Amino acid sequence: MTEPLLHGYFRSTASYRVRIALNLKGIAYRDAFHHLRKGEQNAPAYRAINPQGLLPVLEIDDSVLTQSLAICEYLDETHPEPALLPADPVRRARVRAFAQAIACDIHPVQNLKVLARLRALGLDEVQVIDWARAVIDDGLAACASLIAGEEGPYCFGPAVSLADLCLVPQLVNARRFGVDLRWPRLLGIEAACLELDAFRRAAPEAQPDAE
Repeated sequence: MTEPLLHGYFRSTASYRVRIALNLKGIAYRDAFHHLRKGEQNAPAYRAINPQGLLPVLEIDDSVLTQSLAICEYLDETHPEPALLPADPVRRARVRAFAQAIACDIHPVQNLKVLARLRALGLDEVQVIDWARAVIDDGLAACASLIAGEEGPYCFGPAVSLADLCLVPQLVNARRFGVDLRWPRLLGIEAACLELDAFRRAAPEAQPDAE
């Protein structure tokens, strides 16, 4: 396997998930940075790689992989240790459901593209931020309930899973929008994850393109 190339942006929570996965798997990779706020993801050269114009993309060998959860599961299948999904089918489905609650239901409706659309529809900046804050608040409250019966220190017990790879970046975004992080269980998971080098090295502030 040639060294993968990760197209990302330091503040992209989806890119953050993939960085954590690569680090956990011990996979060295190269970076290509695309500044989302400057619209670099819409450049024709990047659109030729990913027609959606979204981050991240992982170029690996002769393949171009898109969508962060699909990339993480590819890495889990090709580099099984440490596993990001449990062996038991029911628990595997529950981990995926938690991860998708963030990646499919929270993140997409408070990302830059949606917030820009709200502004274009005439909402002022306070209303736009309130929208993002409400979306994140509702979603994290549901996430806390989804794992209410689970032992720690991570979302689903003693091992890091795909759920943790989604939760930690989303908590970073929650702080950016001023969400009241009133869920001790979620904050405890975050603290446990940030004890791990793989998470610390993946953090936005640790990236070469951080501002």
